Amino acid sequence: MKFNIRGSKIVITDAIKSYIESKIGKLDKYFEHPDEITASVLVNESGVNQKIEVTIPIKTAILRAESADKDLYAAIDLVVEKLERQIRKNKTRMHKINKDVVAEFIDFEVSKEETEEETIVKRKTIEMKPMNEEEAILQMNMLGHDFFIFKNSETDDVAVVYKRKDNQYGIIDVK
Repeated sequence: MKFNIRGSKIVITDAIKSYIESKIGKLDKYFEHPDEITASVLVNESGVNQKIEVTIPIKTAILRAESADKDLYAAIDLVVEKLERQIRKNKTRMHKINKDVVAEFIDFEVSKEETEEETIVKRKTIEMKPMNEEEAILQMNMLGHDFFIFKNSETDDVAVVYKRKDNQYGIIDVK
């Protein structure tokens, strides 16, 4: 696996870089062609915590995890555990949806605990009245939801407003 490691508000030393490469490099065992994959790693400092975000785009999916801890090395260990759990847990589900996805992974056994069957338990139909982004944020907050789908009155497109982990808002525009 190739790496694109960068730091924000933190200097990436050779020791940190080699630790990240060795830990995340252990995920190579799950991929058929790990040399064709580039992991993007962002390390930053937020308050007393060290945060690491890892994004691994493969041909038909994107693996992503983030972790924060007072100790950067502990955060790195946690993010690798999350990624490994993500790969193992979703292998069966991805195979059901698209056999090409699983072709990128080496065959490995998945235990019964790792294969949770997720089903749709509720379906809603909504009426979208045109509104601006501020109105959509207000509606979302009034409903107590983390996201809200609306028809943007300025662009006439469907959009999604969502609350981010940093308590700011994001917009996803659908074209």
